[in-house]
Amino acid sequence: MSRFTLPRDLYHGKGALETLKTLKGKRAIVCVGGGSMKRGGFLDRALAYLKEAGMETKVIEGIESDPSVETVMNGAAVMQEFQPDWIVAMGGGSPIDAAKAMWIKYEYPETTFADMCKVFGLPKLRTKAHFCAISSTSGTATEVTAFSIITDYQKGIKYPIADFEITPDIAIVDPDLVHTMPQKLTAHTGMDAMTHAIEAYVSTAHSAYADALAIHAIELIQANLVKSYNGDMEARDIMHDAQCLAGMAFSNALLGIVHSMAHKTGAAFADYGAHIIHGAANAMYLPKVIKFNSKDPAALKRYGVIADYMHLGGKSDEEKVDLLIAYLRKMNDDLNIPHSINHYGPKGLPEDKGFVPEEVFLERVERIAADAILDACTGSNPRQPSQEEMVKLLKCCYYDTEVDF
Repeated sequence: MSRFTLPRDLYHGKGALETLKTLKGKRAIVCVGGGSMKRGGFLDRALAYLKEAGMETKVIEGIESDPSVETVMNGAAVMQEFQPDWIVAMGGGSPIDAAKAMWIKYEYPETTFADMCKVFGLPKLRTKAHFCAISSTSGTATEVTAFSIITDYQKGIKYPIADFEITPDIAIVDPDLVHTMPQKLTAHTGMDAMTHAIEAYVSTAHSAYADALAIHAIELIQANLVKSYNGDMEARDIMHDAQCLAGMAFSNALLGIVHSMAHKTGAAFADYGAHIIHGAANAMYLPKVIKFNSKDPAALKRYGVIADYMHLGGKSDEEKVDLLIAYLRKMNDDLNIPHSINHYGPKGLPEDKGFVPEEVFLERVERIAADAILDACTGSNPRQPSQEEMVKLLKCCYYDTEVDF
């Protein structure tokens, strides 16, 4: 028996933010990030809608990119004092992910972060509050998923919290919120969405329900991501729906080692000023992982199906895999995303801080590989890597060398 879980309600299309007027409750706490929602006037609109619904409101703002354990604990303390019956998280993946973890701690104050990280081991939520998620980027799809990513900066590791309990009650997917996304963010979140859809389709937990969502998401992303990156707002609207479809797919079919590797490399070099943005990591690692996974017969066939839906050609599944990899690498070129870790940073993306020195990477790769194997996403990958294989795969991702094992 399998399970397929989505938010109770999903409101989408222009003007969907007004759904906040319909919420029933006494107090709502709104979680936001670095200021884009405030600058765009969306935070004020959200607060006005909630007040129109008769609710007292409080704001937790300034949630950082890749939120920390400390941010989660501090926010939960604010919730404990305010006692909201609605938690409204709006912005990119970071404030929504942080708010999900805060929600757990708010409802169960004795819960530790280690408790939260027990895969599908959370107690029942909604004893104190319901959760509404409003996405302002087109990639993470955390507004519809059973996942949250929190970073322990002392360990330099991102940890996925995975449990259907943290699937939001309400998701609001309003394209108006993404029109001001910077070009680089459009690229990174878009490739995150593409990775979600591809990994969901080849996951060992795939199902007919998730497959349909994943394939349609891939088709929409193929047709619209580069256009969205280049400023086509109609394409950007479509991308906002596409990333949500991909999110619904992977929340149920789960992911694979592209995400395991991205989680464990993202903050692994932060002490060198090299924070590898999640979407960029996925974009760099996805072609390498496809080649690695294609040694598994079932994954090979499913990658071939993806290539067929994308109309890439090829007579054999092996040819189709190579064409799929080439297409994704070309997409990275079109989006100005480098192909490897050693080109990430000033040499590849001038506005980023730092890059990963070779000697530092080699010093840490064994530990990163071990952590990636233990990541919650690894279990549903179609080919289970050994420690030696994971190290080799990470080295391929660092040097942009061929995966031949």
